[in-house]
Amino acid sequence: MNIQIFGKSKCFDTKKAERWFKERRVKFQSVDLIRFGLSGKEFDSVLRAVGGIDNLIDWENKSDIVTQLKYTDDVRAKEDKVFDYPEIMKTPIVRNGKQATVGYCPEVWSSWE
Repeated sequence: MNIQIFGKSKCFDTKKAERWFKERRVKFQSVDLIRFGLSGKEFDSVLRAVGGIDNLIDWENKSDIVTQLKYTDDVRAKEDKVFDYPEIMKTPIVRNGKQATVGYCPEVWSSWE
């Protein structure tokens, strides 16, 4: 397994995901999403794996950007905005090759083992 956890330093679910993998002695690479973001290929891979941009956006985020995205039907515009502002992504984003999850999903991760 080649696990990458993209998250925010103060995100409770990101810390839970890291602890879940540590408890099972699964090595992972932790990436600060705000500081480093996702590369273009990583972003596209995650979008395909999670089923589209609407599943990647943290709709509970109170920022003006998320409020604007609620009223936008243009998928490409949403993707561009989320790529430019990774702080509005739901975390953690856990990747294992071409597979990915958004949020805390131990039931999915256990099937990767």
